[in-house]
Amino acid sequence: MKVVALVVAAGRGSRMGAKERKPYLMLAGKPILAHTLSEFERCSLIDETVLIVAKNDVEHSGVSILKTFEFKKVSRIIVGGLKRQDSVWEGLKALKNDSELVMVHDGVRPFVSQEVLEKSIHETFSCGATITAVPVKDTIKMVSERKEVLETLDRDKVWMVQTPQTFRLDILKRAFEKAFKEGFYGTDDASLVERIGVKVKVIPGSYENIKITTPEDLVLGEAILQRRA
Repeated sequence: MKVVALVVAAGRGSRMGAKERKPYLMLAGKPILAHTLSEFERCSLIDETVLIVAKNDVEHSGVSILKTFEFKKVSRIIVGGLKRQDSVWEGLKALKNDSELVMVHDGVRPFVSQEVLEKSIHETFSCGATITAVPVKDTIKMVSERKEVLETLDRDKVWMVQTPQTFRLDILKRAFEKAFKEGFYGTDDASLVERIGVKVKVIPGSYENIKITTPEDLVLGEAILQRRA
């Protein structure tokens, strides 16, 4: 099976409060996106990587990321859409017919491990759809619009979802087609797959596999890199 990774880096990143877009912010002297792509470059089970960026970042990412760090597996750069779901759909439409399994990953989630990548691929070969997630550590409560507690959820049954999320290409395309036909936007790719009745298996991830969203996450990211070193 040919495995293709879609690395999505087209978001605006307004919560970061920086002039530079999040994927290109420096982390230990290297752009966040370069850290992320390095993990996919290293994975022997991934045949090709497609990078999805904002329209104004195509040239920037091509020069400052791909050429500078000489990523061989990145086959093309795709312009993303208005929302994340639109961006992933643009990537899916660009895939060749020989692609059979697709892995979707956040461009600003640079600490994904080789173990998680490999296990996600192997499990998806068997079941067709997987997500990476970790159990919540804190008590989770459902709250009303008036900020009143409605229910305390069973912590043992609640997980925080990460990426990669990996699917057979035919399953994910069918899910996206149905979603757009019905005007549905989900919070992640798996929510679209769930809507077409496909069971999604959870792959235990890592608490280090953070998505860098705020300035505090950059500090945490530096600490993760120092610990790994």
